[in-house]
Amino acid sequence: MRIRLQIALVATAALGLAACGSTGPSGGRLATLDGQPPLVIAHRGASGYLPEQTLEAYARAVELGADVIEMDLVSTRDGVLIARHDPNLAISTDVAKHPRFATRKKTVKVDGETQTGWFSHDFTLAEIKTLGAIATDPERPQEYNGKFKVATFQEIIDFAKAKSKETGRTVAIYPETKNPTYFRDLGLPMEDKVIAALTAAGWNSKTAPVFVQSFEPGSLKYMKAKGLNTKLVQLIDGDAIDLKTGAMTYAVPVDRPYEWTKAGDRRNFDVMVTPAGLAEIKTYADGIGPWKRYIVSIKGSVGADGKPLDVNNDGKINDADATLGLADHARGRRAQGGALRAPLHLPQRVAAARGRLRQGRPQGIRHLLPARRRRRVHRFPRHRARRARGLPPSLRALRVCPAGTVFAEASRKA
Repeated sequence: MRIRLQIALVATAALGLAACGSTGPSGGRLATLDGQPPLVIAHRGASGYLPEQTLEAYARAVELGADVIEMDLVSTRDGVLIARHDPNLAISTDVAKHPRFATRKKTVKVDGETQTGWFSHDFTLAEIKTLGAIATDPERPQEYNGKFKVATFQEIIDFAKAKSKETGRTVAIYPETKNPTYFRDLGLPMEDKVIAALTAAGWNSKTAPVFVQSFEPGSLKYMKAKGLNTKLVQLIDGDAIDLKTGAMTYAVPVDRPYEWTKAGDRRNFDVMVTPAGLAEIKTYADGIGPWKRYIVSIKGSVGADGKPLDVNNDGKINDADATLGLADHARGRRAQGGALRAPLHLPQRVAAARGRLRQGRPQGIRHLLPARRRRRVHRFPRHRARRARGLPPSLRALRVCPAGTVFAEASRKA
């Protein structure tokens, strides 16, 4: 194992490009950390096609070529780990359409953020299995809403093993302990259950097809101390970019790990990417997953009044009005909603992505890992790629994602 910490840049990657990014300009392999082809990791499954984190979405992802499937773990009232991005079931299920659960709607604080809805820890697994998953993005297909069930962590492990046998290639998993302090305070800690499930699956080793990730260092440190030997990844977040200055901004709940907030530690996530922060992470993790703006920032066009301009005249000031920090880092957007400035047909998008991967992939990048967003929705087209050059020497791996784009937007807030 390399002494140097393998860094992972949060980004998105089109699932359809699984076979496109493995060769360089001369037809040989790209210069990844270990000389192997890059991994394509399906963030929440094929979430641009089917309701996320369902077995159907994961099956579609594997069909499209994903090497790894990613999931967020939260707990039910009876302590079963299920795959949902948020404890708040209103975000990703049709719970609001079930009259029998109407009285369970409430307002609580999750990692310091006030939310109203129905929460996983108020439901047994049997009750959650009566709910249907829904698309979390209104511009994604809605016709499958309510048709697929919420999957348990164990079901996903069994699925990955079955698909590996069926396809003849290893399908790895990438679970995240989601809001671990929040659930621990409710008497529903998840770390020991993650360890037990992976151990029972025969996957408790560095060579196992598993990455375990978390935004909270304490969760990763606990699992390591309790004997979890899989690859561990420390996630690093931020809220947004000040389009006037290009500076990172921070706001609840993505300003710092919630365990730091509870302890009165006022540092933000940015301390993790300092030399001292990286040295600390190296003591318990194998890599990091920073929001991509830690790597490449952006600025907007500024008017005479000193305020960012609405360049595309869509009535919003956001990334669509920004200029990238690197001149050759082409922007990509989702095809939905006419968001592409000059939409490409599918074959053109695939060709463009293949060309950019071959010509502009940063030296030493190994992994394409999952992106995360919750509230802000940025539009990125499938099957397009971004280029990035001049990464700092410490950045040697790239974090993956699915039915989106290579080098696209990513944040825990989605």
